[in-house]
Order: sequence, then C-alpha cells, then structure tokens
Amino acid sequence: MSEHLHQVPAEALDAADPLRHFRDQFLLPRHGDGEQAYFCGNSLGLQPRGVRDALLQELDDWAALGVEAHFHGRHPWMPYHNEVRDGLAHIAGALPSEVVAMNSLTANLHLLMVSFYRPTAERPAILIEAGAFPSDRHAVATQIRFHGFDPARDLIELEPDEPNGTISLAAIDRVLGEHGHRIALVLWPGVQYRTGQAFDLAAITRLAHARGCRVGFDLAHAAGNLPLALHDSGADFAAWCSYKYLNAGPGAVAGAFVHERHARADLPRFAGWWGHDQATRFKMGPEFVPTPGADGWQLSNPPILALAPLRVSLELFGRAGLPALREKSEKLTAYLEALVRARLPDVLDIVTPAEPERRGCQLSLRVRGGRDQGRALFEHLVAQGIVGDWREPDVIRISPVPLYNQFADVRRFIAAVEAWAAPAGAVA
Repeated sequence: MSEHLHQVPAEALDAADPLRHFRDQFLLPRHGDGEQAYFCGNSLGLQPRGVRDALLQELDDWAALGVEAHFHGRHPWMPYHNEVRDGLAHIAGALPSEVVAMNSLTANLHLLMVSFYRPTAERPAILIEAGAFPSDRHAVATQIRFHGFDPARDLIELEPDEPNGTISLAAIDRVLGEHGHRIALVLWPGVQYRTGQAFDLAAITRLAHARGCRVGFDLAHAAGNLPLALHDSGADFAAWCSYKYLNAGPGAVAGAFVHERHARADLPRFAGWWGHDQATRFKMGPEFVPTPGADGWQLSNPPILALAPLRVSLELFGRAGLPALREKSEKLTAYLEALVRARLPDVLDIVTPAEPERRGCQLSLRVRGGRDQGRALFEHLVAQGIVGDWREPDVIRISPVPLYNQFADVRRFIAAVEAWAAPAGAVA
C-alpha cells in the first residue's frame, strides 16, 4: 500500500470499492440518527438481511407440513446440512466431504480430540499457545486429566517470543524440537484472539507431523476472515464457530473439518445415530458404521433454525468471492494501520503484526497510559456509536470486516480517538 495512504480520503476509497454494495445486505445497528461504526465482527457478526425471511420460511414449512418438512419442505430438513456443505468447504479450503456443520466450537474440539488426542505414557502432552482463549485451555486441560495425566506437566504452553506478545514460527519449531517426542497433539489457533496474529497452518502442520504429533486448529477467528487451505495444509482436524465472521447469529451452529485421509479410518470416536452411514442408517441396527468423512463425527440431527442464517451468510460469501474479500480486507486494515501510525502514535500501539500474511482484519490496539486510560477511551468510543471490543488490561480490538465495513468507518474511529485524546490530554 502507498506510504501516503493515510492522506487518501475515505470517500475516494469507498467509491472505488467493488464490494461496497454488500454493506446493504446487512442490518447495521443504529446510533442516534445514524448507524454505528461496527468493528466487532470478531465477536459477533452482523445480521444479513435475508436471515429473517429464511427463518420464517422454515417456520412456515413447520406449520404447514409438520414432520413431512423433513422431506418436502422448500429446503428439506433431512439433508439440510448439505445446503451449507459447499459454502463451508469454500470457506475452509477443503473438500466438501471434509467439512460438516454441527454443535458448537468447544463441543467439536472435545469430540475431535476423542479421535485425535490419543495419549500414551511416553507421549501424553498437548501444545497450545500461552494466553490461549480460556475455553481452549479448559478443553485441553480436562482432556489431559480425563486420560489420567497431569496438565501441570503435560500441558505445554508456548510463551510469546516477539516484542508485542506474538509467536514466531521459529519458536514453534524450537518447542517441537525440545518436546516433540512427548507431544501427542498440537492444538493451535488460526488467528490468536488477543493479538490478532495469523499463523501459517501448513508450516505448523509440517513441523508437528515431522515430530509425530497430530495437529488440530481452532479457527474461531480465522474462518470467514482469512482464505484457508485446510486440505492442502495436511492438518488432521479443525473446528470453528460461525457467529463471528460467518455472521450466522449468536450461538450459531459451528463447523468441523477432518482431513480426507481419516475419512474411513477406524478411529475411536463418540458416536450418534446421525453419524451412521446414510445407506444403512434407517435399518436401525445396533452396530455403529460411520459415514465416511466429517459427517461420521455427527451425533444428532442438524438444528434447522440455526443452520438457516448460516446458509444465507455463506451465499453472500459465495457471491463476493474470497479473493475479493481478502483484497478489500487487506486495504481496510492497512488504512487503519496507516492512520493510527500517522495520527495517533502517542495514543495507540499496534500489537498485531504489520505483515499482511500474519494478520486478518483485526488490529489489536494497546492504549498508552494503562488500563484506566484504555477504559476511558473505550467508553468514549461506545458513546460515539463506535463498537470494538475490550481485552484486559489495555487492548481495544478493532476489526474492519470487508463484507460490511467502509473506509469511512475507519476514518470515523480515528477522528473519535483524536477528539478524546486532544482535549483531555490523555497522553502527554
């Protein structure tokens, strides 16, 4: 991007944006007489306009058809999860048979660890990043205990080795070199939630597999944010939520990936009738025969009212195209970075890596002056209708999402921070 990017009018950038019309496909929360500047898609994505009609359609089919809507609805419920399969495969960079929409993120991580965390006395450990999202840490610690091992010894948490709390690939290589013989599973984020750092999934997979470790990824902050290539990465499994960048609503049904080399493998798993091979499922036999592919990890029938919003959102991703979305995302985030560095260097420090390939759309901004200053700025932004989110002790996460954010939103954020800092003398 141009070194003079901070001088370019937001209006000119928005006028030249080929994806600008997608903003109209979303309902933006209001602030006073206008719209919020909403930068919180990393926590909850906005509602696509088509969601209400999609939900009403399913309610109407339920009312009119009852149980027959499983087979004769406008979107029959029995195979409904197939309606999102191609869209999820597109988002994940996977084969359609490698993905499935089911459950919630942490539930999926537990179910997949049943298959892919198989500790032994010689190899009991799990590697995660220090400061992982608490749900991930809880999940792996309890898995270790469940198998009779001790998280104090067998949960390896890799500390950051870079100045802003980020982690280099070299550090991952070093810890695998030192402890790889003990590590049964590497469970790593696609994007670290606090710093916004994105990781090279294929490189991590290669390093871990070379040490005999299984590899899984939590893609909560990567799915719908970054182009992914899960199949080509060689990862054993992955899971993600759908309420952030995938805009499927609060508590939305999550997603899972299992690499095709495991499609027919005789792996231990928790089983349910919905994961039974479709060809013989209705014979109601006592023995479990898993459906090949990710579908074989399903337990129960899909939640139709939770899948309908995901179907609508994935259609928007398909129309926009991931390459175009990534191109706009890089421009939006670069614009935010350029303005922060040019106009707010005494107020905000950027924690997230500067290299585009090491970040998605989120910039984690540390407020100079400590927690009290940070909270004061955050509350000022909320009062101005500018919505990011707060991470203790002093970080505001701002995530311009290419489907619905504008360059003018970024300018509005910068102007609001300047207005707060100037009269208050927030930073000497």
